[in-house]
Amino acid sequence: MKRTRTSVVATAIGTIGALALTACSAGGSTDAAGDGGGGDQTLRLWHFESETSAMGVAWDEAIRVFEEETGATVEFEEKSFEQIRSTASQVLNSDEAPDILEYNKGNATAGLLASQGLLSNLDDAVEEYGWDDQLAPALQTTARYDENGIMGSGSWYGVPNYGEFVEVYYNKDMFAQAGLEIPTTVAEFESVLQAFTDQGVTPLAEAAAEYPLGQLWYQLALTKADRDWVDAYQLYTDDVDWEGEEVTYATETIADWTRKGYISTDATGLKAEDAGVSFIDGSYPIFFSGSWWHNRFTTEISGFEWGTFLFPEAEMSPGSAGNMWVIPERAQNADLAEQFIDVTMRPEIQALIGNNGGVPVAAEPSDITDEKSAELIANFNTLNERDGIAFYPDWPTSTFYDELNAGLQELVNGSKSPAEVQQQLGEQYQSGVDDIVG
Repeated sequence: MKRTRTSVVATAIGTIGALALTACSAGGSTDAAGDGGGGDQTLRLWHFESETSAMGVAWDEAIRVFEEETGATVEFEEKSFEQIRSTASQVLNSDEAPDILEYNKGNATAGLLASQGLLSNLDDAVEEYGWDDQLAPALQTTARYDENGIMGSGSWYGVPNYGEFVEVYYNKDMFAQAGLEIPTTVAEFESVLQAFTDQGVTPLAEAAAEYPLGQLWYQLALTKADRDWVDAYQLYTDDVDWEGEEVTYATETIADWTRKGYISTDATGLKAEDAGVSFIDGSYPIFFSGSWWHNRFTTEISGFEWGTFLFPEAEMSPGSAGNMWVIPERAQNADLAEQFIDVTMRPEIQALIGNNGGVPVAAEPSDITDEKSAELIANFNTLNERDGIAFYPDWPTSTFYDELNAGLQELVNGSKSPAEVQQQLGEQYQSGVDDIVG
């Protein structure tokens, strides 16, 4: 078994923080079955997960199994999330395209490449391998794109094998010392926030220069929303009322929570890493953000006990399928790439994702032996069972992430009122959507 790893020093920049990549390099042709019937039998694979992450651990085992079963060789070239994101259109339209890579989901990323004809249509492979039977409906949304690159319908252009979602992380020791329990309603949640504030503790670890404040804003909107509102916001099925109950409640609540001291005004200059580390070091009792932090908290928090729960009184939460395996249209070994995807969907590989702090999409519950991982996956499964995956607030347009962060910074520092921020965000959102749908 031969593996080639070329090291490139790079910094991953993305919404999920800094990621090191284990990815792959040049190869040649192979027969479709990968059974030694001629050809080079080299699968060129890129992904941007660190070797110690849940996906990195699981995919390393998938590579071993794949090579053993097919006799093919997997070659790596180390990349980063940002390298892949910024060069994908050029690389995938050249002879340097890999056979398979992990790629970001959404209209502005995978959807754009699909509309440009740079990604292979996977409809036949999905039917052959039955991947659609393994993925909940909401998880399929980001794998399918129409001719305009808009997610939710059309053909399959990617296959996710892990999920992600946003939940509440809490410091169990600080809760116990304050005599507080997990809240089950928004009113109880606000009572918890007030109790910590009364003790001189800012309760929410937040950042507004990047996520996660935008995730909290969206979660608050979701407490007043239904699936039709989400589809209008994310899939452009209807107009979004930026003066409606959903957005108004979210924006006014962020302003209110800042006035009351639940959110520090210092958050305007803080990034996601700052907020996450402040929870790790025990400075804040509550952190509302993504499941991608779970493995890091497991390995870095040693001074207190922590746990998780879904945001109270919300049927939906921000989240989605994870980034996807995609096969470039110019891949030399598409059949081998499909076989590799299928290996990553097997229960034993899914269990490795789950037991190392990730969120598998097709694991057997009995295979998850780690207690904290079981809690994480149970929360994710609860959302899927009630069709509660609502995607992310910045997804509708390629510029809305920065626009939302800027608007919330102005809200938190008091330079604009909730109504002014809503109007500004509504205009920016609609301008971006108009550029996409005309």
